[in-house]
Amino acid sequence: MLAAVSDRPAYSIVLSTFPDAEAAGRVARALVEEGLAACVSVVPGVRSFYRWRGSIEESEEVLIIAKTTSAALGELIRRVRELHPYELPEIISVDASGGLPEYLSWISESVRPDLRGGRAPDRAREAF
Repeated sequence: MLAAVSDRPAYSIVLSTFPDAEAAGRVARALVEEGLAACVSVVPGVRSFYRWRGSIEESEEVLIIAKTTSAALGELIRRVRELHPYELPEIISVDASGGLPEYLSWISESVRPDLRGGRAPDRAREAF
């Protein structure tokens, strides 16, 4: 059963892969500098297998993991798409339904004020 929009968690994790550390780092820095993400982790050494234009491909890639508010999600996705070197970039968001309360608060405080939105997480969602 799908949750109602109002029940959506206030935080999101965004995953995206890049061809190299330079491109990943450039986008990661831009997202944090522009207040679209509180933190972006850059993970090198990702080996991806995928189907592209009828062929099975294999690539060494660099993964970014961006932590943001759900209110900032649309703007963050738009910005990643704008900066991304791939024709069809992987940009996937996952709702963060819980976490350390102090860390979740820090995410809210670190994102641009106009994109903080959402609701404060309740204690049931904070504990795993």
